[in-house]
Amino acid sequence: MDAKAPKNVDNVNWDYIEEWKKPVNPLGEVDKDFQCVWIPYGLPEAIDPEHTKYGHGFQVQNKWKVPDKVMITQTITGAFYSKRGNPNHPISKEEILEQSLAVADAGAPNIHIHVRGEDGHNILCPKTFHYVIDPVRKYYPDRIISACMVPFQKGEWAKMIECLQDGLMDETPINTVAAFCGDTLFAKPPHVMIEKARILSELNCKAQIAVYSDGDIDNADRYLIKTGALKPPYYWVILPNLPGGSPMQSPKAMVEVLMHYVNRIQEIDKDSEIVVCASGRAGTYLASFAMLLGLNIRIGMEDTVWQYPHKDDKIKKNLDTWYQFSQMARLLGRDIYTAEEFKKKLGMVKPGGILRDARTNQPVLQSMVR
Repeated sequence: MDAKAPKNVDNVNWDYIEEWKKPVNPLGEVDKDFQCVWIPYGLPEAIDPEHTKYGHGFQVQNKWKVPDKVMITQTITGAFYSKRGNPNHPISKEEILEQSLAVADAGAPNIHIHVRGEDGHNILCPKTFHYVIDPVRKYYPDRIISACMVPFQKGEWAKMIECLQDGLMDETPINTVAAFCGDTLFAKPPHVMIEKARILSELNCKAQIAVYSDGDIDNADRYLIKTGALKPPYYWVILPNLPGGSPMQSPKAMVEVLMHYVNRIQEIDKDSEIVVCASGRAGTYLASFAMLLGLNIRIGMEDTVWQYPHKDDKIKKNLDTWYQFSQMARLLGRDIYTAEEFKKKLGMVKPGGILRDARTNQPVLQSMVR
């Protein structure tokens, strides 16, 4: 028998432990071995992973309801970050085109494109968008082109319409935001959201509802969904964790915030298609968690500069993020949607056309030029 355990070193009742080691234990059992209780009622199995001897016709552990496929949208540059934040960030149209072609060649089914001006800031320029998108369309005609049509400056509303009429992109976001993004105030008035929704519908460009905080979810519900400005299936893009958005200062906060977003969106429509952006410090972990939840993801250099939340290493190129997350999807048993599969699921058709005034039937751009 073991030597008697020392006393007064913790709060354990060692005297009672010793009672169980005696020839006659506290239950009156004689010469009972000091052991665990093991009674295999379900023989011949010790543990049956699927069934129980006490029932039939069901599995004791149900298969998870996780979609077999995931859409991975690959961003390239975005509107926010510069080479000051990440020296590797693609800014020039040549860099943006080069990296767009690289990820397309590697298999990315959905490529999300912004373009920048000579000063490095985001612009809405049809000529520059054509410079980047036309070669991608030429060499990879089977891909989804997602481009950001957010008019910031005077005259850009007409340029947005020109890009949409040209059929440059298959999808684009409607931001329902009113917030400080970093030190920049970014707000989309309701009339702008609603009119943009109408234009996208008429020109066959699928609208993404882009939300930065839970208030944006309510804005989308009030202005775009309950009004009927958008029609289902609804297509959400969750972009949290930017400075001024919903904070994720720890893994626990990340889980809580993302679950809150998803629950609120699914209260509006449980069948909504949701994309989660690898944004801010949480980026890599956030997208990984989203895939575990069965959601789609958006990756790349638009929404974060960091490779990992707990390190200061910066992303070197977009292609690295594609390889990282496409491999992760396969490790999780989730195949990646082809562009055609995803288009069919969301009812996307060939984009483009002529936007006409509902009252006069005149081309809108023509009247704007006048």
